[in-house]
Amino acid sequence: MPDVHTHEEDPHDSAYAGLLVNDAHHWAFGTDFEDPLAGVDTTVPDGVDPAVLAAYCLMLGDDALVLSQRISEWCSRAPDLEEDIALANIALDLLGQARLLLARAAAADPAAVPALPEGSPVPDEDRLAFFRDDTAFRNVRLAEVPNGDFAETITRLLLFSTWRLALFERLAGSRDAVVAAVAAKGAKELAYHRDFAARWFVTLAQGTDESRRRALDALGALWPLWPELFETHGVERAAAEAGVGVDPASVAAEVDVVLEQVLAASAVERPEARPLAGAHGWKGRDGVHTEALGGMLAEMQSVARAHPRGQW
Repeated sequence: MPDVHTHEEDPHDSAYAGLLVNDAHHWAFGTDFEDPLAGVDTTVPDGVDPAVLAAYCLMLGDDALVLSQRISEWCSRAPDLEEDIALANIALDLLGQARLLLARAAAADPAAVPALPEGSPVPDEDRLAFFRDDTAFRNVRLAEVPNGDFAETITRLLLFSTWRLALFERLAGSRDAVVAAVAAKGAKELAYHRDFAARWFVTLAQGTDESRRRALDALGALWPLWPELFETHGVERAAAEAGVGVDPASVAAEVDVVLEQVLAASAVERPEARPLAGAHGWKGRDGVHTEALGGMLAEMQSVARAHPRGQW
């Protein structure tokens, strides 16, 4: 007979009881929020350049941080309550990935962390998030452009999550224990993000004339940023060769198959649009961004920069 607990037996038994349990599996890496990597082996694998590992984690972390900030702008503004909650949860998933990856970057190469006034209690991952200028961010430009309407947000999430899921499924085999753990957990989150966006994209494309127009416009507007996701930066190549990262070009065919399935179900053809050029060939991974990133960071970082000694 199953062990049934009543309120008389356990006065703390409630819908929130699970939050009080010190279960190391409840959170990504335990329950210590002072250090997101507490209890995790952060030793850099043999033969891996710590600076390369840190730079690679910054790229993946910045992708998640910047898109999380963009998606969070939908809070209280989504078409209905269910989508409002879904988008907020997606933003939180990405923020969790960002925090762990930025913390990993800091642990691998402390020199990458911005210096603050002596005695500042700001943790390393927050220093990386709030005290770097836009030229120090290494996210792909797809993550930073303004949201546009709901169709554009859904389309960006479809493109981004399909690509990132393919990366994370391979990164689960990374030689770096932290990257592997983040990827294994993140892949489950990204699978939901991709399916959520895919269902909505098909719904919009196969809905009314107006919803289809918006879906097509969104895909056309974002398509010039799509090829950048598969261009291999020197850091990504070095990380892949060291066994801690993945060359994004290696997942292009896999991602293409998945995206084609969604477009076919939507009766939508791929746009014919030239890739968005960089500055002298430099793009997001090089720290060259659209004007939108600077404005977004100014808002996101304003409170932290105003109180560098603050403790939250």
